[in-house]
Amino acid sequence: MLTLSALLLSSLCAATPLNKRQVTNDAVPGTPVPPVGASGQQYPTGTLLGPAQSIASISGAGPAATLPAESWSLVANQDAPSDEGLILNFEDAGNPQPIRGENGNTDPGPRTYEYDRINPDLLARPGTDMGDIPNSKWPMGLSSNRAGTGQNSGWARQQNTNELPVATAMAGVDMRLAPNAYRELHWHSANEWSYILSGSVRVSAVNQNGETFVDDLQAGDLWFFPSGVPHSIQATEEGVEFLLVFDQGSFSEDDTDLVTELFLRNPREVLAKNFQTDISTFDNLPQQKYIFNGTPLNQSLEDALAAVNGPAGHIPRDQYYSYHASQQAPLEVPGGSVKIVDPTVFPIASKFSMGLFSIEPGAMREIHWHLTSDEWNFFIAGHARLTSFEGPTASRTFDFQAGDVGYVPAANSHYVENIGNETVVYIEVLQAPKYVDLSAGQWLGLTPRQVVKDTLGLPDGFVDTLPRDKRYIVPGNADYTTTNFTVGSYPNADLGGRGEQKRRMRRGARQSEGMAATGYTRNKAVAYD
Repeated sequence: MLTLSALLLSSLCAATPLNKRQVTNDAVPGTPVPPVGASGQQYPTGTLLGPAQSIASISGAGPAATLPAESWSLVANQDAPSDEGLILNFEDAGNPQPIRGENGNTDPGPRTYEYDRINPDLLARPGTDMGDIPNSKWPMGLSSNRAGTGQNSGWARQQNTNELPVATAMAGVDMRLAPNAYRELHWHSANEWSYILSGSVRVSAVNQNGETFVDDLQAGDLWFFPSGVPHSIQATEEGVEFLLVFDQGSFSEDDTDLVTELFLRNPREVLAKNFQTDISTFDNLPQQKYIFNGTPLNQSLEDALAAVNGPAGHIPRDQYYSYHASQQAPLEVPGGSVKIVDPTVFPIASKFSMGLFSIEPGAMREIHWHLTSDEWNFFIAGHARLTSFEGPTASRTFDFQAGDVGYVPAANSHYVENIGNETVVYIEVLQAPKYVDLSAGQWLGLTPRQVVKDTLGLPDGFVDTLPRDKRYIVPGNADYTTTNFTVGSYPNADLGGRGEQKRRMRRGARQSEGMAATGYTRNKAVAYD
């Protein structure tokens, strides 16, 4: 006779689908049988739960938690007060340590020394860093590199929220096409903005009105394709490498809509009816091509435009999908230069604004923030650091090298400081109808001086020097032990430098360094190139 509990259990099992029942193996007795030739024990024969031994009896029994004094040493500036946050160079440090001023201690390991050398502000962070800030750096060199389908046809790697979760508004792709290679005909669910790093390319597109577009672009130029607009990309005989930025943080390059897949994923009867042909036309459709080798361009740009001039004509000039930013002169300022491109000059890219910055050794992109947009960065050359401050008290400092992606949420204040010996070149990309930022210096310079004095307790002499204009970049000194940046107290300090004086200043800095950035360089496992 069934007991009540057995009946209840039986009815419960009958009411619960098999795939929903919880199976617990925790109480299964026994242990796995070790392989032939094994020795020792899988589990101890007695208890090792403590307390068991005194400190005196266990001292020295395992690896030492101290480092011999002769095995490491501090680098320049490392013994300075931690809140000064002076620049550290771990390039030649055989055993860099997480010590800054009075903070930190030695690290016996295990460690990855190459990471420590290129991230000095994470290993030995400034004493002003506080609280928790989401990771704001992703090296493209750590992204999986997807190869094209043809022999040595090219590759692409990407950063999205899988790699950098804080980057919710934008995702990036670094793509290389071999000479004459194609990125297969495609379209996207997101808007696509591109900056060409090296080489040259021909792009083409057709919009919803049947209007056509073709253009030839080179390093430093931009293109933009709205979501849903199909387009093609083909490298010239010199090949091309370019960045793609999409306005969806979760966007994946692998989810692109491809023309080969369009044909493969529809019944051939449907294809035949749609294109008004015999079904046999589609007997040998190719598999996905993605990136593949092509034949050399055989038409001039003028002939290519004429060949696709359909009933609707070409896309109107004010809606062109390309912008020849390589031909735009930058704004030269003490300490570097900036080139701004936004929808006021590139209208079709309605929400993409770019600042291309060159920062000389020791100089710095001034402390600023963006009012409504996150900032997506890509570092093209040099070695820099950035502190992201999120009110009320959190900040974190990150180090960047060529090939790194940075990301700063809207309204977080930040700077970009050149901490190496070559010019830093990087781009800022915003989701904004116009490139705007708010300068901390200009803000305080245009605030009633009494308010500034009473709030910050700063001396009159300093308050009198606060700028009333936007400087974008402030000059510095490549002697990284410098702590006095008063105007006139160190080389190249004249923020108001103009004309021949400014040209001499910039020419002298470039000649002394001999390393003006000329193009894209890869990540290196040292801090300063």
